[in-house]
Amino acid sequence: MKSGTQDKAEGKLHKVKGKLKEIAGKLSDNPKLEAEGTGEKIAGKVQEKVGQVKKVWGK
Repeated sequence: MKSGTQDKAEGKLHKVKGKLKEIAGKLSDNPKLEAEGTGEKIAGKVQEKVGQVKKVWGK
């Protein structure tokens, strides 16, 4: 099981990657890439929150 800190770090990474894909999709007029970026950004936010909860609960 991942530590809370590791989940938070990976979540931030996914948020950044998602945002970059989202921007690249908009610039290249590629809705598929833009949607993929949005999904990855949301997944990153969720993973970051999981990490915060784990830190609070000491896991």
